[in-house]
Amino acid sequence: MKLSTRILTLDGGGPRGDGWSVYYRARDMLAAGEPVTMLCIGEHDRKTAPFILDAMEASARGGNTGYALALGQPGLRDAIAERVAAETGVPTERGNVIVTTGGQAALFASMCAALDPGDTALIVDPFYATYPATVRGAGGHVRTVKARPEAGFQLERAALDAAAEGARALLINTPHNPTGAVYSRETLEGIAEVCIRHDLWLISDEVYSGQVHEGEHISPRALPGMAERTLVVGSLSKSHVMTGFRLGWVVGPEAAIEAMRGLANGTTYGVPGFIQDAAETALREGAAEEAEVAALYTRRRNRAVAALAGSAVAVSPPQGAMYVMLDIRATGMGGEAFAMALLERERIAVMPGESFGEAAAGHVRVALTIEDDAMVAALRRLARFAESLREAA
Repeated sequence: MKLSTRILTLDGGGPRGDGWSVYYRARDMLAAGEPVTMLCIGEHDRKTAPFILDAMEASARGGNTGYALALGQPGLRDAIAERVAAETGVPTERGNVIVTTGGQAALFASMCAALDPGDTALIVDPFYATYPATVRGAGGHVRTVKARPEAGFQLERAALDAAAEGARALLINTPHNPTGAVYSRETLEGIAEVCIRHDLWLISDEVYSGQVHEGEHISPRALPGMAERTLVVGSLSKSHVMTGFRLGWVVGPEAAIEAMRGLANGTTYGVPGFIQDAAETALREGAAEEAEVAALYTRRRNRAVAALAGSAVAVSPPQGAMYVMLDIRATGMGGEAFAMALLERERIAVMPGESFGEAAAGHVRVALTIEDDAMVAALRRLARFAESLREAA
């Protein structure tokens, strides 16, 4: 039987990995019993806080194990709305919120709401690895607009404006994975201007909103004229160490949120109630936990930058998130070749910049997700390795 074109082309039709070959090789090495320092993906090395797990267990044992409401439980939707209103100053109510199975499902729901089959969505290069598949899964076409390393990976208005003609939606991410850039007010005002001029939906992935090392996070939904055209994606995966809970949300205009109910009914049929109760507990009682997680990554970011100072690796201190992007072009190698050589010779696994698009070529991304001293030791080895390559070039 013939499979659909949509399912066969989610990954763009390219070879397996598309820049992820280093990660797959590292996993194979680990499975074979070889020691590898994994600095690849954004999976925390700490565990979910006990009070969140206790809330989940109490809810499940108390009987909240039946079918869930497609839009989410009222209490959790209220908690999300209160959080967003407090952080952004934009009036937000339960009707502006749908609960989803993680941020990834929130991205997909947003794309389905914004695009008709054949419509074009703009994504910023470098991009989080699943973004192109999310667009294609919703029946859309991907068009990239590059954010240059020389501009601190800020999205420049002129480049966006030139790419926006005929598009239907724009997907942005701030704080940004993989680069750690936090979009400035000037950048976001330029984005808003282009969205209004070209009548674009703006899908704003803000899952790292609580992890800002420098500056401030500004939600574009708070800018004039943007609330009616912005869909904000949120999650507890990064802020509260709940990656496996698959708990996320979309905040947007009530009509869009209500329309997403049908998508939830036809796909996930809602998020389990006991997970929603755990999430509400995390939001209402987890401020200290969230602050501690944010402080952890700020500390590791600072230690990582210090460990690489004066080396053959150029690093611009990330403003947010839990990664550091390293410019390794001085070695004479591309990101994928460097990362594979680093893995084979030093047993350190990092993600090639090419995994995230063309604009990050010649870079590698390091996830700050192992214990501090081990991370610093690995980065110093990486720096020595890069220096040896530069001297040999």
